[in-house]
Amino acid sequence: MERDPAARSKWEVIFLYSGFKAVRSHRRANWFYRHNHKFIARWISQHNRHKTGIEIHPAAQIGKGLFIDHGMGVVIGETTIIGDNCTIYQNVTLGGTGKDVGKRHPTLGNNVLVGSGAKVLGPFTVGDNARIAAGAVVLSEVPPNATAVGVPARIVKLNGIRSDMLDQIHVSDPVANALIKLDNRINELQEELDKLKKEKSK
Repeated sequence: MERDPAARSKWEVIFLYSGFKAVRSHRRANWFYRHNHKFIARWISQHNRHKTGIEIHPAAQIGKGLFIDHGMGVVIGETTIIGDNCTIYQNVTLGGTGKDVGKRHPTLGNNVLVGSGAKVLGPFTVGDNARIAAGAVVLSEVPPNATAVGVPARIVKLNGIRSDMLDQIHVSDPVANALIKLDNRINELQEELDKLKKEKSK
């Protein structure tokens, strides 16, 4: 209710929201997994996947207050750890690269936001209050209070200030910034070249 302006009532969330249903089912699956009833755990998680379009491995560790918005296409791997009050949008993958054994999937701190279509791949940590922009591919650690943008993702510092807005648009784009710098440099060089041509023609 706090993080989705489209939610009109608690009953709507409880009965109609796929993200809420997926997390609720995962709690049951995780209980069976921890009590060594792994077949039942997987059955619950697969049934949940078919109902909601959200695939969460029953061994994944999820803190309180996880909000999966829209949710279709979300994949959360076996050794993923998610802290408290995180937000995940549709088509997000918290997965592995295929190179690691044991801990293969990421660890998200508290209050992390992962934008739609983002891929977080590998056994590293995304720090508290971090934001991962839509479409980013994150392959290495993200420090607390930072934003990861692009493919592969680069870090944009937020000066240690946590943003309470679920805003995936107004984030600094390092690729665009680099192109602007290059364009400015090209203009400077063009002006210098024009001056040299004028001096030569005199």
